[in-house]
Parts: sequence; structure tokens; C-alpha cells
Amino acid sequence: GQISFDMVGRLCLNVGPPGPGEPEELGAHTQPPHREVPTRDRRKPMAAKKDLIISKSRTKGAVKKCNVSGEFYPALDKKVRELIVDAERRAVANKRKTLKPADL
Repeated sequence: GQISFDMVGRLCLNVGPPGPGEPEELGAHTQPPHREVPTRDRRKPMAAKKDLIISKSRTKGAVKKCNVSGEFYPALDKKVRELIVDAERRAVANKRKTLKPADL
């Protein structure tokens, strides 16, 4: 067989005499079966549970002398969320739209 490309740029294997309506030099084309490649939606799907706003890998990297249990991450995430809510309340009470370290 001979390898060539069709009009759209797909790879074809020429295997035999030309088919009806095909130019002599191309021969009969057989194309590899089209394989549907699943595409991934780049947007994150809506999670049933809350996504963590903390990074597990960075949290684990910050811990030097202990292991980190799986239950630690959601508990830490909850505390961080509470700190943010409290800081936001303080900023709004002080008529600001920007969180500052003093709000913690």
C-alpha cells in the first residue's frame, strides 16, 4: 500500500485499484476508523459538596513533623471560611470594601 493524504489532510492508505471517480494516482482509499476522542470541559463541574479553598498539597507541605489525616482538610477549610466571613463583617462595619490584615 501507499500512504497519502486526502483533501482534508487525513492520512489514507492506498490499497488497490482506484475507485470510481478517483484519480489514477490516488488509488482506493481506506481511512482508519474515526475514533471519538472524549473532550474534557475545562470548566469545573458543580460539585455536590463544597470545593476546598485551601490547598491540600500546600497544607501537607507546611506540616513538618506529623501526618495529615483526610478529615483535617475540611476542618481547616471550615476555619478559614469562618475567618474570611468574620473579616468581611469587620471590613463592612468599617465601611470598607477591602479586607486588611487587621480584619483578622
